[in-house]
Amino acid sequence: MLLGALLGDALGVVLIPLLPVLKPFSSVGLAPATLDLHFIRLTFGFTLTLGPLTALGLLLGYLLYRKL
Repeated sequence: MLLGALLGDALGVVLIPLLPVLKPFSSVGLAPATLDLHFIRLTFGFTLTLGPLTALGLLLGYLLYRKL
C-alpha cells in the first residue's frame, strides 16, 4: 500500500502542472513536537497529504495486496 501511495503521489507531482485538479485536497496530521532532555532531543510528527492519485495508489496497492 505504501508503495502504491508513493507511486501515486509521484505521478501526481508530475501531472499537477498539466492538470491542476490533481492537486492534493486534504492534509491531516500532528505538528512536530520536540522533547528536549538535554542529552537527547526527540522530535515527533506526522502529516498525511492526500490527493486523488495518492488515494488511487493506496487503493490499487490494497487490491494488489489482497490478490497476493
